Amino acid sequence: MICMKKIFLLLILILRVLCAQAQAEKISFNNSSITLDGRLEESIWNELETHEGFTNYEPKNSGLASKKTEVKIFHNGVNLYISAVYYDTTPISQIGSLKRDDIGNTGANSDSFAMIIDTYNQQQSGYFFIVNMGGALVDALVVRDGESFNPSTSWNTVWNAKTSTKGNLKIFEIEIPLKALGYTLDNPNWGLLFHTRDIKTNEWTTYTHMNRNFDLFDLRFSKPFKVEGLTNNTSSRFAVTPSITTSYQEDIIDNSKDSSFKPSLDVQYSLSSSLKLDATINPDFSQIDVDQQVINLTRFGVFFPERRNFFLENSDLFNNLGPRNINPFYSRKVGGSSDIALGLKLSGNISQKLRLGVLNVATKAKDENPSQNYGALVLQQQLSNAFTATGFLINRQQTNDFTFLDDYNRVGGVNLNYKSKNNKWTGLANYGKSFTNDISGDTDFYNAGIWYSTANLSWDVSIKQVGKNYITDTGFVPRLTNYDAINNVTIREGFTNARAKLKLTTFPEKSKTINAYDYVFLDNIVYWDEQGMVTQFFTFFNQELWFNDRSSILVNLYHEYENLKYGFDLLGNGNSIQPGEYTYATVELGYNSVSNRKFGYDFKARYGSHYNGTRSKFDADIQYRLLPLAKLRLRYIINAIDLKELGSKTFHLARFTGEVFFSNRLNWTTYIQYNNQINNFNINSRLQWEYRPLSYIYLVVSDNYNDTITRKNWGAAFKMNYRFDF
Repeated sequence: MICMKKIFLLLILILRVLCAQAQAEKISFNNSSITLDGRLEESIWNELETHEGFTNYEPKNSGLASKKTEVKIFHNGVNLYISAVYYDTTPISQIGSLKRDDIGNTGANSDSFAMIIDTYNQQQSGYFFIVNMGGALVDALVVRDGESFNPSTSWNTVWNAKTSTKGNLKIFEIEIPLKALGYTLDNPNWGLLFHTRDIKTNEWTTYTHMNRNFDLFDLRFSKPFKVEGLTNNTSSRFAVTPSITTSYQEDIIDNSKDSSFKPSLDVQYSLSSSLKLDATINPDFSQIDVDQQVINLTRFGVFFPERRNFFLENSDLFNNLGPRNINPFYSRKVGGSSDIALGLKLSGNISQKLRLGVLNVATKAKDENPSQNYGALVLQQQLSNAFTATGFLINRQQTNDFTFLDDYNRVGGVNLNYKSKNNKWTGLANYGKSFTNDISGDTDFYNAGIWYSTANLSWDVSIKQVGKNYITDTGFVPRLTNYDAINNVTIREGFTNARAKLKLTTFPEKSKTINAYDYVFLDNIVYWDEQGMVTQFFTFFNQELWFNDRSSILVNLYHEYENLKYGFDLLGNGNSIQPGEYTYATVELGYNSVSNRKFGYDFKARYGSHYNGTRSKFDADIQYRLLPLAKLRLRYIINAIDLKELGSKTFHLARFTGEVFFSNRLNWTTYIQYNNQINNFNINSRLQWEYRPLSYIYLVVSDNYNDTITRKNWGAAFKMNYRFDF
């Protein structure tokens, strides 16, 4: 009888503990107002439950953090308030940048606090917020990209944060308007992730324990929080942002000058807390960062990320419809060669487990490019905790005023994502089919892949097949088109691709110097043509040793077999590499320095055979931080290729980035890039002032020269916008 009583009391105790834990994970409602100052002097902060118990993520990956973080959170029906107190061992703070949305420096290279909010708790997308001890903000959308999660910092919303230091305590106070977050009332459970970064000691700590083989953005590790008293926030349904741009352009070669004045308008209307309608009229994108130039030594096109804000909210719905390099929707194709007249987008959740994305953009005619209408319809349904299905239809059709012409390309398909409960297994299956006027047959695409990941072992295998007529005018499938430099023709050819990767890592827990050792990283990629002939077999082998200060040394081995079917003018001198079979191998050595010092540097050197000759490469990346005032970075890449009788050439790519921070709202950024492959020397300088939340003034100057430093063209633009919330 006594034994039964003990068992009964033990069960009651366990239930009480479980209930207490369940009740602790909540976002309380409290009708309190906060003066955002980073001091936490309001009484509400003493009444809330504390969320603590952060664990080590890096450089250690086990046990409770030696320096704890305490988080408190509540909402008042209008704003979400978060406080975080980091128990540091020094009053000193280290800041990597004061620039908004510089996630690598403002966030990762600074003493900072971060949180991710998955308001639908579907582990598909979330809102990412970071504030560093300098008060600089980063906001982003975290979206699922196949087997991983990636942030897109081009998404912005109105929010604020303040910080302070009290002794050794680092205090963060954050205010996020609920209207900035899409959510549904029938699902009060949100998924939250909290991270603390101490760059001085290179430490990451997380509220949910995560093995270091998973990214900090991985929403599968979000912890559910029940939001109490959640209401449909309708205090602001409209956000209207008018802007004006005046610019001057001068082309020295054509001896032409042009000045313009361009008004534009962006409107966002919240149909509900989870469904938003965006409209853009006559948009101007002159203020966005210039693309980082690259040296392209392949036969295929290069992917550049989207930077235009209109395309970025809920971008995971549109941009992840296929695996990398076989994507039916690539938003940079929309308005890439002509101006956008009007864009409309409806996106968000129409129920707890069903997401909708509708996009329609009309472009103007320009030179030889006729006006076009681009459309996309995407539906994403969460079938269960493990499976999510997506169906899509993409359309590009030529127009004449309001008439649709018989020149079109459409792509439809379905995707199925799988994630296991233990987060070790991930699966992806895709099927697509294109429809193009006057073209039929071989219009299908499929992909199947599976990933397995633990701290010490990860591997994945995948197979893809693309028919030669799987045409995606609004997509990105670079390998489908092959340029024959000998005959000056482009051949469209389907292919099959298989890939297998294996990675083995060890973490010497007792070592005082070594943090991790990737002793096997093997990547094999094979391509077959439509006849089943192997056209390329690529093998990559890597070993990398990470030290406790997060510096590393590496060695890479490359081996490649290529059955070249078409002439390839690699050097750009008219002497093409002839079709035939080639086998070549290269070795690469590298060193990455400590990232939390004022002066940082990374070096790589590579040498080996290349087609019928040799290739050597040197890559240097040097950075100096004079913070909080400025940050300077120089990267130089040199590729020297000798193809014997076909000739030789040295390709140079140099990029200087200079950033001056007058405050966390006013900065000046200058890019200087030299690329002799495209015969261009470019200077782009931008002054950016956020004079009120998400209202900006930009002054941009761009100057282009050829490789002999003779000016080709230059221009200047002034842009001002103002955001109204109604």
